[in-house]
Amino acid sequence: MNIKKNIPNAITCGNLLCGCLAVIFVFTGDLLWGIYLIGIAAVLDFFDGFTARLLKVHSELGKQLDTLADMVSFGVVPGLVMYKLIHVSASIGIYDLDIDANSFQYWFYNNCEYIALLLIIFSAIRLAKFNIDTRQSSSFIGVPTPATALMVCSIPLINWFQPLIMGYNITNITLNIYFLISLSIVMSYLMVAELPLFALKFKNFGWGDNKTRYAFLIISVLLLILFHFIAIPFIIFLYIIISIINNSISKNKISG
Repeated sequence: MNIKKNIPNAITCGNLLCGCLAVIFVFTGDLLWGIYLIGIAAVLDFFDGFTARLLKVHSELGKQLDTLADMVSFGVVPGLVMYKLIHVSASIGIYDLDIDANSFQYWFYNNCEYIALLLIIFSAIRLAKFNIDTRQSSSFIGVPTPATALMVCSIPLINWFQPLIMGYNITNITLNIYFLISLSIVMSYLMVAELPLFALKFKNFGWGDNKTRYAFLIISVLLLILFHFIAIPFIIFLYIIISIINNSISKNKISG
């Protein structure tokens, strides 16, 4: 019985292990392997909750352990990845623009990477709010930390594997310092915003109770097949848009 109860916790520990290893890879400059590990952590994060519901072995220990694992894998790691991205972008900008070393712009370019740490701070706030917010038992309020992590971690993958889209060098956007700073601020806000979002939590596999989830997953898979890594940011925004539409439909049904 104890083994059964701890299966979800073991999966959560796998998520945490991936996050810890990802931190090491990011620090040593191997972003690619760090990002691959976060992808594995995201899969484990889905299956620990799925397994707990399947085996009906929910526990307070599992809830707290899941939060701590998510803080490392989907809070600390994406913050460090964004830090590295902004640092590289700023270094390129200083070289290309030949900025005066005594100017405010030079100071800004040398220190703006710390804005990425907002992702870590707001991830902690997001996870803390989740643990005490009874409204989030079957849905989310604010963008989940794994979604933010996937959004951030998709950028290096796009830069490495899909720098050219229809002849356009997309790194002009994905390595633009102001784009990266703006993305850090926007995603930090969205994690704590009062924005209702559906959760990918399957209590059963019937179409009626899960049609929004199935539709989202089918569209996401098709986008990934067609557009590969560049589809990931669009999938995250699609998730937000579908949630908004779904909430609007639900409110209309209630008011009707």
